[in-house]
Amino acid sequence: MYILYSLLLGCALLVFIPWWILLMLYSGKYRAGLRERLGIVPQRLRKIAKPGSIWVHAVSVGEVLAVTNLVRELQRTNPGHQVLISTTTRTGQYLARERFGEDKAFFLPLDSGVFIRPYLRLLRPSLLVLAETEFWPNLLHLLKKSGGSVAAVNARISDRSFPRYRRFRWFFSRVLSQIDLFLAQTEEDARRLVAIGAPSDRVHVSGNLKFDVRPSVSNPIAQDLRQAIPEGSLVVVCGSTAEGEDDILLQAFQDCLQQYPQAVMLLAPRHPERFDKVADLISSLQIPLIRRSSWVAPRPLSGCVFLLDTIGELASAYSVGDVAFVGGSLVPLGGHNILEPAQHGVAIMTGPYTFNFREIIRIFVENEALKTVSSQSFSRELLALLQQEAAPQRKLLGSRAKDLFTRYSGATQRTLEALQPLLQIKGRTAQP
Repeated sequence: MYILYSLLLGCALLVFIPWWILLMLYSGKYRAGLRERLGIVPQRLRKIAKPGSIWVHAVSVGEVLAVTNLVRELQRTNPGHQVLISTTTRTGQYLARERFGEDKAFFLPLDSGVFIRPYLRLLRPSLLVLAETEFWPNLLHLLKKSGGSVAAVNARISDRSFPRYRRFRWFFSRVLSQIDLFLAQTEEDARRLVAIGAPSDRVHVSGNLKFDVRPSVSNPIAQDLRQAIPEGSLVVVCGSTAEGEDDILLQAFQDCLQQYPQAVMLLAPRHPERFDKVADLISSLQIPLIRRSSWVAPRPLSGCVFLLDTIGELASAYSVGDVAFVGGSLVPLGGHNILEPAQHGVAIMTGPYTFNFREIIRIFVENEALKTVSSQSFSRELLALLQQEAAPQRKLLGSRAKDLFTRYSGATQRTLEALQPLLQIKGRTAQP
């Protein structure tokens, strides 16, 4: 099976190489970390790596945030193991280096033995921790062959991917058999993992690590914004927005400015390659624009859109909002993490497409801790929440959200305790 998979992967790489080259030339995508993805271990990693490392893989920013506390606890409770973290995306890599150190983060190699083996030879991982659903067949197979253990933490199977996994259960059951422990976010995720081939005796529910995410205390963005925005000005934070949403949000903000001319919108597109395009859109609508990348605090902010064209500051920036809209939800992408504004007690709005966080959304909806809107109703609902007489409703939404965030925390400690037995397994059975 692995030979066939590797052959198909090799063919796919050859087919898509021209496309990747074009993307690298014109957008810079995939250019970052290319050598590392191709199995060339960076020198910074060689200087600190030692056998028995704990390798944590988190795809992008959301996953890096989710495992932050877990990584720090693994470092604290396992001083004899070097904890290293890999990511797939450039934005995730920037955040990982900021949070854990430049020398402890690297890009995940492509899923071929040629690219993976140099890392296995150097790191000799005693444990590979996968955040959510990163089931790379060759990586899992080769790591197990080298004698290491594998755990999938914060595991979830989305509504979109579940039918595909189930259709190829004959393949994924072999892949998932390489994983020693599955820690699912919810009972439904645990059921789906078993349905696609995970051994039922290895699947447990530990909760969602994202309930334990906290903003970086060293990030000054929130304090800087509070000093720059006039007291009493209304602030709307629109985070992780996707293509097709910005027009709707900005038109609503235009309506808002007619009633509240000092209002400020903090707008954070999900993908960095969209920053310039969104900036052009804001300018075309003749809305005053200030970009975070060129803003020097405490330059005043009033009656404008503040474009958050940076990485890793959104979670803290949510704290200054009167209302927070979490993007990827007005278009059918599944939504993004509502817990980032919830931890600050901010009134939360989302669109109808939130299947990526179905269990969290269910909890918040049942407790009346968020407001769901459509593309057509967004402007009307936003203005209704911003009205002075709606202030008690805003505060109630926010306080309910913060209470739920606190009530459901604790997944990090449960995950840490579940991983400890895997770290106590001794012996290496083979060379990678």
